[in-house]
Amino acid sequence: MPAALPPEDRSRSPFTGWTREHWTSLADDCLAAVGPYRSPKGAYVDLPGPASRNGRRSDGLEGFARTFLLAGFRVAGEGGADPAGLLERYAEGLAAGTDPYGPEAWPRPDVLDQAKVEAASIALVLQITRPWLWDRLDGAVRERVAGWLGAVVGQPYPPINWVWFRIVVESFLREAGGSWSAADIEADLAVHASLRRPGGWLSDGQERAYDHYTGWALHLYPLLWTRFFDVTGTLCPPALRRRWADDLAAYLDDAVCLIGADGSPLLQGRSLTYRFAAAAPLWTAALTGTGRLGPGLVRRAASGMLRHFHDAGSFRPDGLLRLGWFGAWPPIRQAYSGPGSPYWAAKGMLGLLLGAGHPVWTATEEPLPVERGDVARAVTAPGWLVSARRADGIAVAVNHGTDHARPGDTSGDSPLYARLGYSTATLPPLTGPTTGDPLDNSVVVLDGAGRATHRSGFTTLLTDRRPGGVLVGASRGPVRWVDTGQDTTPDHGSGRTGAYVPGPLVTVASVLRDGTEVRLVRVDAEGGAAPSWHAVRLGGWPVPAGAEPAPHQDGEGVRAVASGSRVRSRVTGLRGFTRAGVTPEPGTSPLAAWTATPWLATEGPLPLGEVLAASVRLDRGAGEAEEPAVLVRDAGEGAHEVTVVWPDGVRTAVTLPGPRQESR
Repeated sequence: MPAALPPEDRSRSPFTGWTREHWTSLADDCLAAVGPYRSPKGAYVDLPGPASRNGRRSDGLEGFARTFLLAGFRVAGEGGADPAGLLERYAEGLAAGTDPYGPEAWPRPDVLDQAKVEAASIALVLQITRPWLWDRLDGAVRERVAGWLGAVVGQPYPPINWVWFRIVVESFLREAGGSWSAADIEADLAVHASLRRPGGWLSDGQERAYDHYTGWALHLYPLLWTRFFDVTGTLCPPALRRRWADDLAAYLDDAVCLIGADGSPLLQGRSLTYRFAAAAPLWTAALTGTGRLGPGLVRRAASGMLRHFHDAGSFRPDGLLRLGWFGAWPPIRQAYSGPGSPYWAAKGMLGLLLGAGHPVWTATEEPLPVERGDVARAVTAPGWLVSARRADGIAVAVNHGTDHARPGDTSGDSPLYARLGYSTATLPPLTGPTTGDPLDNSVVVLDGAGRATHRSGFTTLLTDRRPGGVLVGASRGPVRWVDTGQDTTPDHGSGRTGAYVPGPLVTVASVLRDGTEVRLVRVDAEGGAAPSWHAVRLGGWPVPAGAEPAPHQDGEGVRAVASGSRVRSRVTGLRGFTRAGVTPEPGTSPLAAWTATPWLATEGPLPLGEVLAASVRLDRGAGEAEEPAVLVRDAGEGAHEVTVVWPDGVRTAVTLPGPRQESR
């Protein structure tokens, strides 16, 4: 059972109450909790839970390497002090795992791809703890470890965040006298450069793959590399290091706006079971003196995130992190996820490297952007309209640029990437029928059997901030019905590609202000309407609920509302929608037993070429907001000029280009 945490300090930490002592206490508890699951010689940490596709030996290596990260941060942050004997135990595991003839030999990185990932964690910790571990290892063990790590040299790596795993390993070998390849590092740095996007963002691959990997991998390793390895001025030109620092600073200006007042990071993208690893880029900035965030804000954001998961039960009942979000929830796992995978959350405890006297620990906590006031940011690279209201403490990203695909792709939608919105309080259903037939935060065309279209491969038209705190985004593309099977959650790709039936061209625009999104829709037929095109459906935010919510229509007009214990989702028809409802689903989310999504739909002949409009809102359920009005004018060639008139008289105009027109 985890030990009690230290008393809160509300003078130094007025928002979270947490200090460095809370972090060290929780880290010690985490490392103690995995102790019973060490193999006899310590090379594996075999945690309970379903095996990954890579098998139990890979999973046990993952458990060793990822908890080794946390142990390394803990000891290095204390200047080598190690009263619990952590490094001694991991040294025994290193000796056993790299003995090719021993009973606990690790799978080699040139045989098992996952070992390439774990090798990087091992090499990084060996570097940062070098005086207390590597330099004290027996010479024969050092030789074996170097040989095992050296298996990465010349090996193929996917052109994603994985290239940093080889850079880190080979850089350690370079300094430890092992084999390495300058050509490998040069090629991997070129891949990283190809992933750079505007505003400090990076796409984890050439697809539009924007998620937490931008922060906990693609921004983490470059600056740690220049901080802990002797590479600046040799392998890394100083100008490149400055570019990376500028990129991280710009990224964090956006990323800190995507943290809710309750400490939750945005629930979007794959590998969510890494949880508070989302704090890693914050610590990277503090560790390397990068960025514009004050030390009190860095700690408030990181402590808020860690406390969010702690208080929600992520470490209960026995101190272990299991596959899930709060507690255990196995459906969150992906094919590569094993019982040791959640311990990449250790990256979010990188701040333990900073000693107790560092300003990030001694400064008074500063409020998050959402605690200082309302936030409205247009983030170009991922195509997100980022909005957060101080009154609700919820951050949302309305999505017109991310789908883990390329424009023109015909794959099925991933629930974690291709929805029209993500927030810090909701999560799309990850199991059940609506993973393959999109409902929440979607605009779909239904066929006669009620099947919904997919939108992956769309084209981003617009991501903009207008006067009056208004955000405007738009996207369009030909939609399709896809036979996705039962799972569209990606591993390293987009949603599954299956047989598909082409559908119409769908244009969607969002006009977002003060928590209300006016969602505009137009469906255009290219070459004539197909008989299977039946209706348009628009889904709102998916609300976590502890019990099955009763169907509810709110007030007059076409409106549907779904309410949970903490949030409320509401959709209101403003133009063209005539039906409304709420769809409840059990067991589809780690946030609650039920998920409820309100929706609107058309009926009768499909409204081809017409502008449909609805207001979409997510809030805490307090009060009502007056609905805006929508004015539509035909602009010729199938285009429309739409003006949203807000209740206070502010007017926002947006153009929906015709089906054969470019964006304008």
